[in-house]
Amino acid sequence: MTTMSRAVSKATLIGAALTLSVCLTTPLWASTFFFATGSPNGQLGALSRRPSAGKIETETADDFFLTETTVINHATIFGLLPVGTPLNQIRDVEVEVYHIFPVDSDVDRTSGPPTFSTPNVPTRVNSPSDVEISTATRERTTGTLAISAQVRSTNFFVSNTVERVILRTGGDGSRTGEEVEISIIFTSPIVLPAGHYFFRPEVLLTSGDFLYLSGPRPIVAPAGTPFPTGTTDLQAWIRNSNLAPDWLRIGTDIIDGGNAPTFKMSFSVTGETVPEAGTPGQ
Repeated sequence: MTTMSRAVSKATLIGAALTLSVCLTTPLWASTFFFATGSPNGQLGALSRRPSAGKIETETADDFFLTETTVINHATIFGLLPVGTPLNQIRDVEVEVYHIFPVDSDVDRTSGPPTFSTPNVPTRVNSPSDVEISTATRERTTGTLAISAQVRSTNFFVSNTVERVILRTGGDGSRTGEEVEISIIFTSPIVLPAGHYFFRPEVLLTSGDFLYLSGPRPIVAPAGTPFPTGTTDLQAWIRNSNLAPDWLRIGTDIIDGGNAPTFKMSFSVTGETVPEAGTPGQ
């Protein structure tokens, strides 16, 4: 077993143990947790797509912060569908959660195929990890989450889009489509200790692609939940199967170097905090 495999296995076991210990009790002192970035601002739509026949997986991720152990039972995401797409064409939704690089990552790249040996991106600083937190993955087709969707606008315009995960494309141009809000219930709640994470949803449509919509950056209260003082709000990252395990910064790397804005995706997560979870005697 490689060092990377041992590290990921250890993280998986710790996550599973934490999930079990929290779910076996119902703490009376738990309080509501809510984090939101704000409503879509029309600046960007970024591809975030489940793999399917003829289409490779593309992931868009953005960060959030937990000050205490938290049981996450609900999330919302906002996206752009092609005009006229019926909501029943949303075939699948998957959610993954990532640590921040270099956790859950191979920083040496001393083994594996040649294409894996050297990072193919300008930086991995503050990117999502190589691999997801396995205990936090939820998917509609496996029954670990359920969704409902509503159309918020039948004619929503975004100034730019990113679908090609290639350096310095400038983006893929503006787009008009249906703005949808997808409400996600985690039928198997996600339990995470305090920390800084990336939230990554993917959507598979029967026809066409889902573009994950951007929200305000910086986050503005009361519609959004600003990060705690002293915590850096990171920007959105993207990758596809060809680039993995690396990631690119949507604004800085793909759209326009240092001249592009940095982006925040439009999403929320809701749950309950569990103060002092895992503390002996609690």
